[in-house]
Formats: sequence, C-alpha cells, structure tokens
Amino acid sequence: MSKPILSAHFQSRTPSDVRLAQMKYEERKVKPQAVINVGIGNVSLPTNPAMQKRMFALNAPESPFSKGVIRYSTTAGFTECQDAFKNILKCEGFDTSKLFVQITDGGSSAMELLLIGVCGGAGSDDKPLMVIDPAYTNYISFAERIGRKIVTVTRKLNQDGRFSLPEINEIEEAIKAYNPGALLVIPYDNPTGQLYDYETLKELAKLCVKYNMWMVSDEAYRELFYKEDSPLVSIWGLTDADVPGIEGRRISIETASKVWNACGLRIGALITDNAEFNNRAVAEYTANLCANVIGQYIFGALAHESKEDILNWCKGLREYYKEQIINVYNGLKNLEPELIVSSPDASIYSVIDVRNVVKPGFDSIDFVLYCAQEGSVNIDGVETTLLVAPMKGFYNVKEGEENPGNTQFRISFVESPEKMAKVPELFVKLLRQFEAQR
Repeated sequence: MSKPILSAHFQSRTPSDVRLAQMKYEERKVKPQAVINVGIGNVSLPTNPAMQKRMFALNAPESPFSKGVIRYSTTAGFTECQDAFKNILKCEGFDTSKLFVQITDGGSSAMELLLIGVCGGAGSDDKPLMVIDPAYTNYISFAERIGRKIVTVTRKLNQDGRFSLPEINEIEEAIKAYNPGALLVIPYDNPTGQLYDYETLKELAKLCVKYNMWMVSDEAYRELFYKEDSPLVSIWGLTDADVPGIEGRRISIETASKVWNACGLRIGALITDNAEFNNRAVAEYTANLCANVIGQYIFGALAHESKEDILNWCKGLREYYKEQIINVYNGLKNLEPELIVSSPDASIYSVIDVRNVVKPGFDSIDFVLYCAQEGSVNIDGVETTLLVAPMKGFYNVKEGEENPGNTQFRISFVESPEKMAKVPELFVKLLRQFEAQR
C-alpha cells in the first residue's frame, strides 16, 4: 500500500540551528549529569514586576478573565497592549504620535507578516528582503516557508572580534542588482552582538529613500547596548530632518521576549508610520484572528509604567548582561587566546570563531551534534556538556560558496551567572576533545 506524500517543503526541512542542539540532546539515551544550554535565546530572568502582578492575578476582579471567559481581541490587538509598545518608545524619547501598532504572536509572527508585506509574490524573485549576513536565521526560514526571497550582503568577522559592515557602495551595488523591496537592519545585532551607530543608520536610510525601499529595523534588543555614552539607537530616532523621505517607510519589529524577559508570552508587534501598510497588515492578520489575549493583557501592564520605571528596568538589564558578556569573553580569551570572540557591544549574544585553532575540514554542525549526542567533560566534579548554535544557518550563502559559519558558533547569555561562568571552560575542553577524536 502506498504512503501519503509529504510536500517538497516538508521533505526539505531540518531543525533551525537555534533549536538543533536541544532537539538532539533530548534524543540522547545516556545523558551526562548536567547540561548548559546557550544555543537559544530563551531568557531565564524574571519578567517585569508590573507584568508579574497581572500574571499572578488573572482572576482578580479587574482582570478581563476574572469570570473564566477568554474571547478574541480585535485583530490589531487590545488598545492597551498597543499603548504598552508606544509607552516604551515614548519613555525612551521617541515620538509615537504617528505610529500604528499591529500586535502579533511574538516577534516571529511579525517577521512573517513583514515578509508578506514588503516582498514580491510567492515563488518569485521579485522585491526580495535584503539582509546583512550573518542574520537571524528565522528570517531565512520564514522566507523559505512562504516562498519569498532573501538576498544578502555579508559582514566579515575580523581577527580582533569586530564585524565589519560592507562599504555603502557595495550595499548600493547589491541593491541595484537585486531590486529589494526592503532593507532589514538589526542595530543591536542578533547574532553578532554588533552595535550600529546613527551615522550608519542614516547612510542606510538614504539608500532606502533613493531606491524606494522600506526600511525595517528589528528592535528586539533596543535597550541592550554596552558601549559607554552610546545613545539609544532606533529607527524611530531617524526622521525627515535626518534623511528627507524616510518617514512613511519605517517599520520596526518588537517583542516582549528579550528586554521584558517574557519569551514564552509570545507577544510581539509590527510598528510602522505608514497607515496603508498598517491597514494591509491588519487585513492580512485577520486570518490569524488575533494574538494571544492573555499575553496581551499581561504585557499591557507596561502601558501604565512611568518613564523612570521603564528606564531603570532597562538600565538594570544592561548592567546585568554587560557583566556576563565581559566575563565570558575574558574567560574564552584567557583559556584559548587564538579564539576569535565577537566584541561585546550589544544584544545578548556572542559569536565564537574557531578557525585559528581547529584542523581543516571542521564543521560547526558536527561539533554541535557531538556535544549534544555524546560529548561531555568534567567541570567541578560533574560530567557536563554544552549546547550552542552553529552559525551556518545564519548565512544565506550561494551554492558552492564557502560558508563562514563552518567555524562559527553563537552563544546566548540566558543561563544563570553561575552557569555562564562555566561556559568558557566547557567550550574549550569540548572543542579539544572533539578535535582529538576527529
């Protein structure tokens, strides 16, 4: 008897690089005593107190769920939840008077909605999304899912740990060649930890105006930057006074996941200053009916927080992550000086490149699978392994081209300080163990 046939898309799918290690570790029959998972940005810190208060009192009289009824919201989301995203921006000094907000099920849904809104038709190469590699792998995955095209210009990780952006003229030549519908920037970058400055954003914005593209900014990590005296960088800090014509083509992707420590809440937003884009985004999202209403209500608490509360919360997170990132950076460089570790400037990620310390033919996915499926080392008397993300899937390379991610890994600063302190020794010992048996 013949079996039903999977679609070609399903047959081609493999786990996302950020989930690969965890999935393979779960299949491991004999597990070590301990595992530290820094392969995915699954924040383990408590969420904001105002959000906690609502989370723990869903049956309070003032809660819309006090009688056990959970109805849809409007497709665009509760006004209060929209106002929460606006309040954060307003407290940070940005003008929100002309902004429109579509609430989504996490930033991931906002990414998918964005691709539908700015790219050409499904299955065509028309109006692709241009990204700067390495880029968050979900953009590539969603583009493949819905048949939209991604085109890239590539950064290089230098020996000093700094990623160098392509020259503006190189980006412009790529725009001429591909005719993208939009340019995506991640100013506090996932996965690299790179921090953009306003001068760079302005130059990129000029290209968007010149070639009539949308300018999209993934603002998941907006408040997480660690350079002294650096201003808060955002697409909403760019106006027609800086780049004539940029207003009306700005879009940002927002989320409750990272700065607000609520990954599992699955609340995000697509914000724009273009009324027509917002109207069409809402129309498209009606097929989803609405985003998670309990999550909307919990996140909506931030609509009522003061500027002082918002800024103090963000300041505390910056101080926390900066310490963790610097400690791990120094630990890795002390144990293996030839490792290339990305400069700890922003977000909650670092990239480690092992190209100077491994034998030819090294493959980052093979090392990740080794750690997940069989490797372990003794740390403080406990057999432990480490889960990291291979960087291969963060690059959208053409067939036949060398993938820089072959020797690169992303680590997320999401475990406790005690566990993060073990990461340098774990990584270096497991790498040496893997190389010895290869």
